[in-house]
Amino acid sequence: MNVLILGSGGREHALTWKIAQSPLLTRLFIGPGNAGTQQLGTNLAISPTDFDEVKKAVIDKQIHMVVVGPEASLVKGIHDYFANDAALKEVIVIGPGAMGAQLEGSKKYAKEFMKRHNIPTAAYQSFSPEEIQQAKDFLKEMNPPYVLKADGLAAGKGVLILDDIVKAEAELESMLLDAKFGEASSTVVVEEFLSGVELSCFVLTDGEKYKLLPFAKDYKRIGEGDTGLNTGGMGAISPVPFNEPAFKQKIIDRIVEPTIKGLQQEGIPYIGFVFIGLIKVGSDPYVIEYNVRLGDPETEVVLPRIKSDLLETFVSIGEGRFDSEPLEIDPGYAITIMAVSGGYPEAYEKGKPITGLDDLDSEALYHAGTKEENSVVYTNGGRVMAIIGKGDTMEKALEEGYSNIKCLQYEGMYYRKDIGFDL
Repeated sequence: MNVLILGSGGREHALTWKIAQSPLLTRLFIGPGNAGTQQLGTNLAISPTDFDEVKKAVIDKQIHMVVVGPEASLVKGIHDYFANDAALKEVIVIGPGAMGAQLEGSKKYAKEFMKRHNIPTAAYQSFSPEEIQQAKDFLKEMNPPYVLKADGLAAGKGVLILDDIVKAEAELESMLLDAKFGEASSTVVVEEFLSGVELSCFVLTDGEKYKLLPFAKDYKRIGEGDTGLNTGGMGAISPVPFNEPAFKQKIIDRIVEPTIKGLQQEGIPYIGFVFIGLIKVGSDPYVIEYNVRLGDPETEVVLPRIKSDLLETFVSIGEGRFDSEPLEIDPGYAITIMAVSGGYPEAYEKGKPITGLDDLDSEALYHAGTKEENSVVYTNGGRVMAIIGKGDTMEKALEEGYSNIKCLQYEGMYYRKDIGFDL
């Protein structure tokens, strides 16, 4: 079968790498892809949110399945676009419709969903610009630090955690009254700060049955010791050592199953991934947020641990024969370290030539923000490349990952040197 993966980052390169292994695959296309994906398939110069452009590619290339990487396409309704078009409705789309995508598209919606289904999460209230005074009053009732979340999609930048009430009130005004995050902050969720250690849970579902993917822990801050600005992710590790069996069972019983049952009870059809951002507070799990697609950079450590044929698993959803049999998982460890552009997550330059790629095995890295011109690979984003390490122990995986990243060079290259060390 012919498959199109939408997106251009490390997540999409990892999906490309995994799907390319399937004997069911005939041709693989990535839109728009990057310098790494074009080594495994054919890149198409299309925008994942231009649905007419995607439709033309699907018809021209006789695509049977579309795997959606980025959240913006899902929230905008690409699944519904395909379902409502006679020329496209037979194409399998891995990714939920716009209704299900609201779990990520609206923090307020997600919080209300969790409340309806008794899913543990931080206490909260949501506010519109007209309710600025009530929002400030609510802040005063809370203990620092103060958590402010833009309701809509803000490219991973819409969450602020502040220790000072004066700064929190000023940021609240900036978000609600000055549209700091544009339309995304026309509503703001103010919530209680939960103190604990975070981890990510990934579920693949057809809306009724589900399969658990490997758990992972990612590292969001730019600086070592989790300091500095938030980023799209500086690295990840899987499995998560503190996710012992009793705690994992709590996640399944209190969060995963109520989420899937909640979707069913509310009549929300859902095909694709649910990414549940969790925090362990004491011995109990709480939901920080939902995403409706695979996370990045967690995908880069989750997919290398899946032994099952992922494309066959996707096909089973499309053909209505998805079951609850567990995926076959490699018990070993995988880590990824993100190499980023100098200055990221603030202003940075693109177009820096990357050397050392020939010294690395193709399974040791996934391209994120890269492009290739005249056989030279250049930086083309803030997060440039995810470098992988694998091993039967965490120590071996870390050693391999950090050995691999030393092969790479480009002007301004930066990476954290402590990924996984806290574990």
